[in-house]
Amino acid sequence: MIIVTGATGRLGQQIVEQLLAHVPAETAGVSVRDPAKAAVFAARGVRVRAGDFTDPASLDHAFEGADQVLVVSAAIRGPQAAGANRAAIDAAVRAGAARVLYTSHQVASPDSLFAPGRQHAATEQHLAQQGIAYTALRHGFYASTFEHYVPAALRTGELRLPEDGPVSWTAHADLVAADVLALTRPGALDGVTPPLTAAEMLDFADVAGILSELTGRTITRVVVADEEWKASVTAAGMPEAAAEFTLGMFRAARAGQFAVTDPALERLLGRPSIPARAVLQELVHTSGRLIGDGQRQS
Repeated sequence: MIIVTGATGRLGQQIVEQLLAHVPAETAGVSVRDPAKAAVFAARGVRVRAGDFTDPASLDHAFEGADQVLVVSAAIRGPQAAGANRAAIDAAVRAGAARVLYTSHQVASPDSLFAPGRQHAATEQHLAQQGIAYTALRHGFYASTFEHYVPAALRTGELRLPEDGPVSWTAHADLVAADVLALTRPGALDGVTPPLTAAEMLDFADVAGILSELTGRTITRVVVADEEWKASVTAAGMPEAAAEFTLGMFRAARAGQFAVTDPALERLLGRPSIPARAVLQELVHTSGRLIGDGQRQS
């Protein structure tokens, strides 16, 4: 049985949906904090069990009978994230899984300026010490991150963010496909993978340029000092810890830590990766529709 954790989250849900195109539903299981939210999978014959990374006993039940477990990294900020991920790996080993897969990050490194990179590195090290077959899927930086910044830029005409650097923004759809192939194609990806990234790198000046082309109006990239940006977003309601977490991304980017591309993802998929421009185009379309709806209601 293949068990996927976090199957009601954005990544995990898409992985399970695609996995069911490759394996019978009765050979798939999901571990989720709230089984009611996975009712759509239960209705298709998938085994749905409650599992919480902070409650190891629940994971023992959720992972029972597993041949493979895909641990989708915990959606937890801070140093406790690595501990939660280790707990899930340990539970998979206790369940007798012959192989454990883990969704890591392209910047996994103990020296990363981006806190999740350090936590992913610690989890990868723990996974490698278990004495079983494993795959650490080093995902490229999610292009969905644009969703946090582009709508405001479309409203104001300014992309006001701290100094950054090139990032190989990678579409969720490509990484979902890669993860499913890793689960269903033996030997496709073993050990720590190369960075699974799109082929192109963009900084936010490039993003502003693409948005200008897509919308037909000028979107200006405005570089804001770190502390000025932090003050503005915390004044708008962002918790200070979340703001500092986000600043880590910009610090790592301008240090060149995300300036990496690798052909591994495209080789695995057998096709070109989805360009960041396509992700931005969809976001412009969605944001434009929402803005239009809001204007009509006001």
